Amino acid sequence: MMNALKIIFTGLFLLLFQSKVSGQAFKLDELAAFNSMDMATFKTEIKKHQYKFYDKIESADYHLYEYESPDYTYKIAKFEYTGEKADDRIEFSFKSKKDFDVYSKAVLAAGYKQTGKGKTITGENYLDYFKGKSQIRMVQPKTAQDTYTILVFK
Repeated sequence: MMNALKIIFTGLFLLLFQSKVSGQAFKLDELAAFNSMDMATFKTEIKKHQYKFYDKIESADYHLYEYESPDYTYKIAKFEYTGEKADDRIEFSFKSKKDFDVYSKAVLAAGYKQTGKGKTITGENYLDYFKGKSQIRMVQPKTAQDTYTILVFK
């Protein structure tokens, strides 16, 4: 009986640990760090977090590589522009309003100040935050089927 309980508790622990690891979100400073990396370093680093390749676009204007978490909860994309490097950014997307609220509080706690709001080209509402020269944009989805997105600029 005792061995059965040990096996059950060990199994539950491993299941909880794996779900926490595989559904990994990132802290704001980690997103900013990804943005400061070159694309090759970013690709290597994101794979260490068990994210899997999702898509890429390479044009004369920019390179985009997108990865998703093993449980498909999160998606992260890195844009590198060939011209204006200030446009380089990380886009981190997820469906959870709870995650969005946590990130919103973290942005304010990190000393960012709201500087503007508006709508994206596709109609989603966003709020811009700045701290020094650092910019974060928080984008809310139009519908419950869409995703929340955090954009971290250089």
